[in-house]
Amino acid sequence: MEHNNAYRSSQDIALDLLKFVAAHANVGRTASASTPGFAPGSAAKNEDQVDSLLALYARCREAVEK
Repeated sequence: MEHNNAYRSSQDIALDLLKFVAAHANVGRTASASTPGFAPGSAAKNEDQVDSLLALYARCREAVEK
């Protein structure tokens, strides 16, 4: 009987690692408390967060593939 979870791709493992690191380092999350009188983050800030997550995923893949 073959076990379907016996093999996981390096991309899957890297994604799990990304989720773990991002959750513990608060990467990709917006601040929960905003300062009164100031607008929430701009689209540019969102793009920076996406860029950070993509860079972190690339680093996770490198680590898994070593």
